[in-house]
Amino acid sequence: MHSHAQEAFRQNRADVSGRSGAVVAGHPLAAAAGYEVLRRGGNAVDAAVTMAGVLAVVRPHMNGVGGDAFALFYDASSKRITGLNGSGRAGALATPEFFTARGHHDVPDDGPLTITVPGAVSAWAAALERYGTITLAEALAPAIDLAENGWVVTATLQRDAADAVQRLNDGGRAIFAPNGELPAVGAILRNPALARTLRAIADGGADAFYRGAIADRLAAFIEAEGGYLRADDFRQHEPEWVEPLSVSLSGGRRAWAMPPNSQGFVQLAQLVMSEQYDLARMQHNSADYLHTLIEVKKLAFADRDRWLADPVFAPAPLERLLDTRYLQRRATLIGTRAAQRVPAGVGEPMHSEPQTGDGDTVYLMAVDAEGNAVSWIQSLFSTFGSGLVEPETGVVLQNRGAGFTLEAEHPNVIAPGKRPFHTLTPLMITDGNSDLRLTIGTPGGHGQSQFLTQVYHNLFTFGMSPQQAVEAPRYIHDGGLRVRIERNVRDEVVDALVARGHDVSVLSGWNAVFGGVQLILIDPVSVARRTGADPRREAYGLAY
Repeated sequence: MHSHAQEAFRQNRADVSGRSGAVVAGHPLAAAAGYEVLRRGGNAVDAAVTMAGVLAVVRPHMNGVGGDAFALFYDASSKRITGLNGSGRAGALATPEFFTARGHHDVPDDGPLTITVPGAVSAWAAALERYGTITLAEALAPAIDLAENGWVVTATLQRDAADAVQRLNDGGRAIFAPNGELPAVGAILRNPALARTLRAIADGGADAFYRGAIADRLAAFIEAEGGYLRADDFRQHEPEWVEPLSVSLSGGRRAWAMPPNSQGFVQLAQLVMSEQYDLARMQHNSADYLHTLIEVKKLAFADRDRWLADPVFAPAPLERLLDTRYLQRRATLIGTRAAQRVPAGVGEPMHSEPQTGDGDTVYLMAVDAEGNAVSWIQSLFSTFGSGLVEPETGVVLQNRGAGFTLEAEHPNVIAPGKRPFHTLTPLMITDGNSDLRLTIGTPGGHGQSQFLTQVYHNLFTFGMSPQQAVEAPRYIHDGGLRVRIERNVRDEVVDALVARGHDVSVLSGWNAVFGGVQLILIDPVSVARRTGADPRREAYGLAY
């Protein structure tokens, strides 16, 4: 059963595994910082917040102090999983009329009208307060050092951000393109203004960011640019501890994800529906297998596009959408041909599809010696978010508000204090004894749940090693009949998909379009921590 899949492609990176603790993060400097925290006796949450701070500096186009965060926490002593929603809201002035009065017929893709309150800093503070053993100042020390003294421009940063720096305002270009373009690979980038901001947060906690001079400065800047956020909107912000959603899977496993406004339920639906088919018999990355997963994704996204919004304003019928019988029935709708449009299974259809961005997100995770674990994701939405950087604070402001619409009947219609639609999906898998088996996540916008479903089956259906499961060729379904596939999938499989009506384009290998999956798999017998880190982006794992 496993041999065919393993012959089809060669694993490039060695497995990284450890007996006690492990970290994986979307940049090697972040992984190294988290690893040091664990080696010094810190726990998984201490390591996670430290890595989140480092990523906020060294992946500035993808996440940061001006963005949002979501996280899942596994507490080994109680075997319970909790969620933390660190996403910010639209401001008190954010009505459709605010937009139409300024000549807008829809929410723009970027710029000042897409800036929602950044929630990441509140998540860092809340996570440490509840679970941490170190202070916020200790956690942010490596990030402050990097912002102040600089970090090295890598080929990945150059590839991802070189064009996007042209979208930045003057304040942003002064930091990231001082001579008109992003510095060359091997050059040192610094953000001393951000170092000052991080130091203020280290000294004064989240209040220093949301309820002081920094918030006043950011709000004044946003108002001057024409946005709707005000200092009061920052002051009102609180992160929220939430109960995760979960579904049961084969083999006694259970999958856990964030509730709305995260698209976690879409991830869970894809896992359950895909298990209605004998995927092992179809063989890995066969035409039958890929067709089934692509069509499952369409069914799950039809319900997502109809229902996913801030539950305070537009609660989704999650009990129905995640009901096993409902999902089994939905899975029977898959035919032999590619479906062009799939209706939602519950509720009346809506017209517009939400903005899903291009997956500019970072991910990180940690498992400590006690078995506590964190699955953490943070993002600015698009590359460099809104394109606006406040020069005195060095903060790149997110464009998460692009996920709103002005369509009055839509669940994602903009409203004061509303949280936007989020693709951010941290995921955990437990076994029948509620022991943690897997923590996993990826950047990739609307690709996230597709990549995680594929890697889940690589691990549990096809028995691949963690690193092999991450490296195996993947597809992404973009909408309509459009599917992009990595070139290591066999030609006859691509031909068979085309014959079924899929519009397939084949992309060269190691393409960042296919995400950057990171995972830690816990061996059920030895409890070894086995990492998988995606070479498609800058992910690295370390363990001891």
